[in-house]
Amino acid sequence: MPNARSRPWLALVGFILLSAVVSAIGGGVTAGSVKTWFPTLIKPSWNPPSQLFAPVWTLLYGLMAVAAWRVWCRRDRPGAKSVLWVYGVQLALNATWSVLFFGLRNPGLALIEIILFLGVLLWLQTALWRLDRVAGMLWIPYVLWVSFATALNAAIWHLN
Repeated sequence: MPNARSRPWLALVGFILLSAVVSAIGGGVTAGSVKTWFPTLIKPSWNPPSQLFAPVWTLLYGLMAVAAWRVWCRRDRPGAKSVLWVYGVQLALNATWSVLFFGLRNPGLALIEIILFLGVLLWLQTALWRLDRVAGMLWIPYVLWVSFATALNAAIWHLN
């Protein structure tokens, strides 16, 4: 029976599925509030249109899965296992932000969490860059988007 060690593409499928699960958790928590609560908030003029979020997050989850898989393929290198562990932590922080912001409807608590989340992503950016330049490049859009999301979260918290 084939396993992930003999067929690394199976591991890639696993990373993609893990990303899909986290995406589904975030989407499930977000769905109701996006239609009811979120439209009632005062948002900055630079708030992107709602229809932009799903395609951006779909792309980002795919990029992060491939980046993690590339590290997994180099898991015997020093630091790779730590990066994979922190990758799991950042996925949990990713889902937690949705729970705090949309599920609990608490932009202030979500702001505290997303600052921690962004710090973890920046650490990962540095670690990925050292382990695998392609993985590091794949991670950049995610860091940029969460940086933007942090500013947006802060603005929404401030305005409301």
